[in-house]
Amino acid sequence: MPTLMLYIAAALAEIAGCFSVWAWWRLGASALWLVPGLASLALFAWLLSLSAADYAGRAYAAYGGVYIVASLGWLWAVEQRLPDRWDLAGAGLCLAGAALILLGPRPG
Repeated sequence: MPTLMLYIAAALAEIAGCFSVWAWWRLGASALWLVPGLASLALFAWLLSLSAADYAGRAYAAYGGVYIVASLGWLWAVEQRLPDRWDLAGAGLCLAGAALILLGPRPG
């Protein structure tokens, strides 16, 4: 799976897992929401471990930019709130930084 697709899948799994805790803790949803949430967080960790990056820290850092963009997509699609221009500008900066981390030339 290409790295970007892997990071997008990992981000969706992480956001869904974290949202299950949010729904239980902050929205009063049933504690049963935590069961699929934990499975989703385990899926996130497994997907991120499949990254082709040489080092875990670099994979996590590059993933962070994708996570930020996916979180704003969640804000829009699930929580029905449009990201504002500052959200979008910040996400663009983070995604550019993630691309530098992941794709930048490395010494030999």
